[in-house]
Order: sequence, then C-alpha cells, then structure tokens
Amino acid sequence: MGKIAFLFPGQGCQYVGMGKDLFTNSPEARQVFELADRELGYGLSALCFDGSEQELTKTENTQPAILTVSVAAYRALAAYGIRAELMAGLSLGEYSALVCSGMLDFAEAVTLVRKRGLYMQQAVPEGVGGMVAVLGLETAKVEQACAQARTLGLVQIANYNCPGQIVISGEKKALEAAAANAADLGARRVIPLQVSGPFHTDLLQPAAEKLAQELRTVSLKEAEIPVISNVTADIIPNPATALQLLPQQVKNPVLWEMTIRKMLAAGVDTFVEIGPGSTLRGFVKKIDRKANLLNVEDMASLAKTVEFFRIHN
Repeated sequence: MGKIAFLFPGQGCQYVGMGKDLFTNSPEARQVFELADRELGYGLSALCFDGSEQELTKTENTQPAILTVSVAAYRALAAYGIRAELMAGLSLGEYSALVCSGMLDFAEAVTLVRKRGLYMQQAVPEGVGGMVAVLGLETAKVEQACAQARTLGLVQIANYNCPGQIVISGEKKALEAAAANAADLGARRVIPLQVSGPFHTDLLQPAAEKLAQELRTVSLKEAEIPVISNVTADIIPNPATALQLLPQQVKNPVLWEMTIRKMLAAGVDTFVEIGPGSTLRGFVKKIDRKANLLNVEDMASLAKTVEFFRIHN
C-alpha cells in the first residue's frame, strides 16, 4: 500500500444529525463537541444533531459545525493509531486539516471559523452574488464563458474541483450570463449552489482583510503532518506562511484538483474523507479511478475504515 491522505470537506456537506453517532459512541469525539459548545457559548452540538436546517445552513453556524464534526471524526479515527502522510481540506476544510495536523488549536479554530463565516456573509449582501457548478466543460471554455460575461460584473472560477467539474462565482447578472454561456459552449449541466454569497472571488476582499486582522491574535505551531494549501496546491512550509495564505484563501480559487494530483505524485493511493458527506471522494474518483476511497462520518464508516487498515497493514 502507498501513502495515506486525509481530506476534510467544506461548506455544503452539512446535514441535520451529523456527528450524533460519533458523539454518542466515541469519547474522543464527544470531547470535541463539548469543547466547541464551551468555546462558542452556545449549543453547537444540539444544532448539529437536532437543529433546524435553516439555522445550520447559516454560514456562521455551518463553518464551526462542519469543523467540529470533522475534528471529532478525526479524533475517533486517531484513537486507533491510524495516521496520514498528507492532509488537505476544501476551503473551510483547510481549517480542519490545520487542526488535525497539530498546527492550529481546535479551541481557537472553532471561534475563528465562526468569525470567518460572519465576515464572508457580511462582505457581500445576500442576493448580490452566488456560485454555480459547471459540469462537463473543459477549463478553457469555462474561462471563456466567464470572460464573455464580465461586461455585466465580476465572475470568475472559484473551484477547480476535478475534471469536468468547475465552480464559478460572482455577481448575480454576470454569474447568470456566464452560466448561460457555459451551457451554450457545451456544458452538460449548470447547477446553482446553495450558498449565501460569491465566495472565492475578489468580492470577498473585505472578509480577507478582517480575517487577516483576526489571525494576528492566533498562534500556530509547526505541523506534525504536512498540509497542502488551497491557494498554492503546495505544502504549507511553516506557520508564518499559513497565516499569510488563510486570508487569501477566501478570495482565491480553490485548487482542489491540483492538490489531489500533488498527493498522487507524492505516492498517495489511499484517501480518507473525514467529516460529513461524500463530495471529496467523488472528486478523487474522477481524478484517479484506482485510488482507495474511505471515509469517517459515523461509527459504521469508522469501523469499515479501521478494518481496511487492519487488513492492509
């Protein structure tokens, strides 16, 4: 077996009930939820397990919720001594990766990502912009679709997820025009995403500035496990660089496909998606059909993953 990478999901994978099984059955996971509730001063656990979907989908709630479930799932897996050689997280998921790599303290991270969510929401008023997934169209044509729509406002590529799936983001009129252009250029589908703003564009500059200010009070340590950055698709060399990249990350495109290719080139053949949902495994499968794909989001998937490593060790 080759190397192991842990992947952490971003916003959009949340669902009511996530993490409850781990909380009930894993003492390591339970500690993470209890710490999150204490740090935030409200019942994040209750919101994850039994909250209303509407509340959970608010960016300032979604971000700490996904981080908490992901770190809880990681701690439940780490209790079995299973470690990765590399880590990465999609957008918000990068914070989960930094926590699990030992670079960022969870107690600091959970309040930080709540603020990140608020700053992202405040940067652009609701309804001004959004994001659209473009399926089945090569990158150059997606670029062209955006370029043709820029007379109407800002629109750009926000996520390079995997071959045939690129997310564009921007101001409403320009975004709608770019999506229509992409369809005319032969996209198989264009799907508006359930997000509250045009994330990973220059419109998020105010959020980047507030986040940079906030990060001045955060202390990072050297990573125990290397983390690949969304912004550079390269290993984050030290805490100082991480502090520079995190504010840029909210307004820069997420280089996810490039990140996975970097891992494959480094000899990774087994990917474990840690946290809610199955989005990231779907992306990896489109990049490399032969990769081993596992996940941890509840006790059943944890047991399956632990069994896989027991057999392959």
